[in-house]
Amino acid sequence: MIQLHDKQFVPFISATEIDFAIKKMVAQIEDDFFDETPIFIGVLNGSFMVVSDFLKLYKKPCEVSFIKLASYEGTSSTESVKQLIGLNQDLTGRSVIVIEDIIDTGNTLEELKNLFKQQNVKHFKIATLFFKPEAYKKDIKIDYVGIRIPNKFIVGFGLDYDGLGRNLPEVFQLKE
Repeated sequence: MIQLHDKQFVPFISATEIDFAIKKMVAQIEDDFFDETPIFIGVLNGSFMVVSDFLKLYKKPCEVSFIKLASYEGTSSTESVKQLIGLNQDLTGRSVIVIEDIIDTGNTLEELKNLFKQQNVKHFKIATLFFKPEAYKKDIKIDYVGIRIPNKFIVGFGLDYDGLGRNLPEVFQLKE
């Protein structure tokens, strides 16, 4: 068990399970985009560890960029998404694959879909390490899912609780 600020968290997903899920997503995406040079878009801050491990395993030509959106305060979604850092390159005709750390309500995803629709991309795909199907409220297809999890608050592997926990190599769940 670990303590972050005023909350306690218990072990939930091991580093080994995370590694296996990322390898699975890499293999699927390499198969789907074998003849293209996709651009991977990481959603900061949470996706930095996922993107890093993903790119170390991705053996084909690719590009990477980041966008920063914010939708959480504490342990709950604010239901609104703010764009803090945007993209500064032309993506017209490109295959874009967004790499997320976690998808729960889908509000951030909806904002991303609208943003990339305006860019006239060739393909727009979504990859997420963690997916909370119980919390998902949108009708946007998620193309690559690493691990499906219950609708519980988690930290570690890029995910935080008010700034703490991102550096943990495994995932912890809020203790009930």
